[in-house]
Amino acid sequence: MSRRAGAHRVSRRTKIATGALGLAIAAGVLVVSTAAGNSDSAGAAQAASRIVCPDVASRLPAIPARAQAEVDRNLAQLGTQIAEAEQRLASSVGQGGPNFVQNAILGPLADKRTAAIERIAISIGRAAAKPQGLADLAPCSLGSGGAPSAAPTATPSSSAGGVTGARRIVCPDVASRLPEIPARAQAEVDRNLAQLRTQIAEAEQRLASSVGQGGPNFVQNAILGPLADKRTAAIERIAISIGRAAAKPQGLGALAPCSAR
Repeated sequence: MSRRAGAHRVSRRTKIATGALGLAIAAGVLVVSTAAGNSDSAGAAQAASRIVCPDVASRLPAIPARAQAEVDRNLAQLGTQIAEAEQRLASSVGQGGPNFVQNAILGPLADKRTAAIERIAISIGRAAAKPQGLADLAPCSLGSGGAPSAAPTATPSSSAGGVTGARRIVCPDVASRLPEIPARAQAEVDRNLAQLRTQIAEAEQRLASSVGQGGPNFVQNAILGPLADKRTAAIERIAISIGRAAAKPQGLGALAPCSAR
C-alpha cells in the first residue's frame, strides 16, 4: 500500500472519528442542558411548595386532664417538626435528585410525626381508651403555594383541670398579609415564615411545660413578650427582603404580638 493511499485512509478515519466525537459532544450538551432544565423546573416547584400535614389535634377525643400537658407538648412538637422540615425545604432548593424531598425531608418528617403521635395516643390511653388509627396522620406531602400547615389547634379537655394546659398561642397570620413576593426574595421570605412557625411551636412548648409557674403576668413576661420580639425581627427581615426587589410592605409590625387562649 502506497504512502498516499495510507494517508488518505488515515485522513478519512480521522474525519469520521472527529465527526462522531462532535455528535457525541453535541448529544452530551443536549443531555446536560435537558437535565439542567429539569433540575431548574424541579427547584422552582420545590421553592413554590409547602409541607401539608393532616391535623392531629382535630382528630383527638376528649383529653383526660392528667394527659393534657403531655398531649400539648407533643402537639407543639408536631408544629416544630413541620417548621423545621419547611426550613430544610426552603434551604435545599436544587439539591439532590428527583426523590430528594421524599427521602431527605418528607420521609424523616413522617418518622418523627409517627413517634410524637404514638406518644399522644399512649398518654391518652393511660387514663382513657387509647385512640386508634392516628398513625395514618403521620405522612405529609408537598402542596403548591398557599398557606402552610397551620399550627395545632386547641384540643378538647374533659374537665376544668385541663383548661390551663389546653391554652394555645394564637398569632396573626403573616403569610396572608404579604403582597406578591418577588422571585429573588421568595427563599428568604419562606425561611422567615418557617421561623415564625418555629417560634410559635417553641412558645407553646414553654406554655405547656410551665403550667402553674410564676405570677399572674408570667405568661406575658416570660413567653408572649419574648415571642413578640422574635416575631418583630423575623417580620422585619421579610419586609426588607421584599423591599430589595419591590415596594417594602408597611404595617407588618402590627402582626407581631400574640395571645394565649
